[in-house]
Amino acid sequence: MSTASQNNDNQEIDLSQISKKIGSFFEGVSTNLFGIVLFIKRNIIILGILFVIGVSLGLYFDSTNKSYNHEIIVTPNFGSNDYLYSKINLLNSKIKERDTMFLVNLGFKDVDKISVVEIKPIIDVYKFINNNTANFELIKLMAEDGDLNKIMEDKLTSKNYPFHQIQLNTSKKVNDETFTKPLLKFLNTSDYYTRLRKEYINNVTIKMKENDSVIKQIDGFLNDFKKQTTNGSRSNNLVYYNENSQLNDIIKTKDGLINEQGALRLEIVDYEKIIKDISIVTNIKDTKSINGKLKLILPILFIFLFVFFSILKAYYRKEMNKLNHT
Repeated sequence: MSTASQNNDNQEIDLSQISKKIGSFFEGVSTNLFGIVLFIKRNIIILGILFVIGVSLGLYFDSTNKSYNHEIIVTPNFGSNDYLYSKINLLNSKIKERDTMFLVNLGFKDVDKISVVEIKPIIDVYKFINNNTANFELIKLMAEDGDLNKIMEDKLTSKNYPFHQIQLNTSKKVNDETFTKPLLKFLNTSDYYTRLRKEYINNVTIKMKENDSVIKQIDGFLNDFKKQTTNGSRSNNLVYYNENSQLNDIIKTKDGLINEQGALRLEIVDYEKIIKDISIVTNIKDTKSINGKLKLILPILFIFLFVFFSILKAYYRKEMNKLNHT
């Protein structure tokens, strides 16, 4: 009986202590909130001035310090992938060195506004394989020795993707005449690849002419066969077709040649340039990081610094009072 009574007394004491702690916690919160209100009331003018100054400076810097991104998607032809990357690296080094003479000779204007140029592959394993047995076997072999994702992003592999994105950043808007055209002209200036391009186009043209000739021969042969079957008789020189199997092979050959002609016409379009531009998007306003956000960041920063130094000042006074009373 005495044990149960003692346990009840202990529980009442514990609950009383918990209640006091909760009460003191909320009282401390209330006191701190009241202190914050008093601090704002005492310094409302200073806080308002800092807010206005921060917004004003932020608006000024946002309007003067602008940044624009430009993205150009290209495809290198005739095995010029390494050539493309070396050209971009050269251009980037000249920009970092501020070699204005080099850049002006290329046709660029306001070269001091160009801050950086980069290139990265557009990773697309399906385009990389694209009915290419050698590339497919290479991917299989490399995947056996490591992580496929890392292999796809490896520099040696990624350079060989068909599409690549050139990224540039400037501090002002640009136009095609003073920016895009000089860049593409610079990338397409190569005696070796210019000669190689002519030979590629010549080979494709010859192949297309030969295909057209074979298609005409097949059409003539099929017309003769149609006439013979329509007349109900066959020429002595006409090959006998067992269940039309050979005729089907001829039709399939024609269909394959037509498909090849379509693919070759598309190749001719790509072969217009050594580095063929696929898409050009310029003057994208850069809103990453703090760009365009200083009108929000500066007033918050100024007020934070004022509050921080006020707390340090109060802490210093408190500690000094302790020292003076000891």
